[in-house]
Amino acid sequence: MKKTLLILFAATLLALIVLFLYPSPVDSVAWNPPEAPELSGLTAVNDLLSSAELLGKGDFYGPEDVAIDQQGRIYAGTQDGFIKRILTDGSVETWVDTRGRPLGLHFDQNQNLVVCDAYKGLLSINPAGQINVLTTSVNGVPFGFVDDVDIASDGKIYFTDASSKWNQDNYKMDLLETRPYGQFLVYDPQNGSTTTLIDKMYFANGVALSQHEDFVLINETWHYRVVRYWLKGEKTGTHEIFIDNLPGFPDGISGNRNGRFWIALPTLRLATVDTMHPKPWLKNLSAKLPDLLKPQPIDYGFVLGLDEEGNIVTSLHDPSGSNLREITSVEEHEGYLYIGSLSNDRIGRYTLDQSHGIAR
Repeated sequence: MKKTLLILFAATLLALIVLFLYPSPVDSVAWNPPEAPELSGLTAVNDLLSSAELLGKGDFYGPEDVAIDQQGRIYAGTQDGFIKRILTDGSVETWVDTRGRPLGLHFDQNQNLVVCDAYKGLLSINPAGQINVLTTSVNGVPFGFVDDVDIASDGKIYFTDASSKWNQDNYKMDLLETRPYGQFLVYDPQNGSTTTLIDKMYFANGVALSQHEDFVLINETWHYRVVRYWLKGEKTGTHEIFIDNLPGFPDGISGNRNGRFWIALPTLRLATVDTMHPKPWLKNLSAKLPDLLKPQPIDYGFVLGLDEEGNIVTSLHDPSGSNLREITSVEEHEGYLYIGSLSNDRIGRYTLDQSHGIAR
């Protein structure tokens, strides 16, 4: 017994020595986050998403984003590199394999599915399933983590590169390092050019154009905020904070092109993360730990509705996360919200009429 305890003590001591002396994979900086807002008023906890219909349950592995084609088929990219679709009869089929990690999805005017693949770049997939690589770099620098996309009526494709340093498998390292490695870009199919519109973003994520395409919103996940980039008017080419200090980590964002934005929040704010942010040494230490010991999302379903002035107008919750959790995308289509997830095995479909008269 004594020998066993001595071995355990020696092993623990050795692990601690290695933990403290081994170089950290990140070089974190301090950040003082604002105090997390309470869930009250329009963000008060409800259980609206607990009754959402579940589509393709068990047939998906992390359907991170969702898109619907003209025939009503529902598409989602999965963690194992596939893009699957739910046919109008409810059956699920594997459509294409990008051999990467398809994230943001959006159909263009020709019904090509434009895909942000975290590893393969910005792709366009025609209705026959043929994959065309649009762009993989800007100014000669390869993308690190292509994330989300929206497409304007003139065909320009607005998209994000979440991190130039950390890839999708290591997104928590980007959180712990807390440096602005993200960027917001535009791809012009007319001349094949790729241009950076905003650089030095703290995990550039979801993208959504406004009703009149005079501005576009970009989620800045690690700083709990949404940035607005002006495309028209006196402020063209400038950007500003649209809404700040959100009650969770904003991931995907979409616009219904009728004055409403939907934000997906995969987890509520994490007190452990906010406590760590002012202490770089603690984040550097945390980065050395196994993934299971790093900060973990809370099992919770959370969606916010915003108007075009940046006001929260509604919120939808699944407090238990048993029906929908770790929500990363919300797409409005013909009276429904289609809801994707980074790690769940299903797509949610929520009827907007259930949400106490939310105007579409």
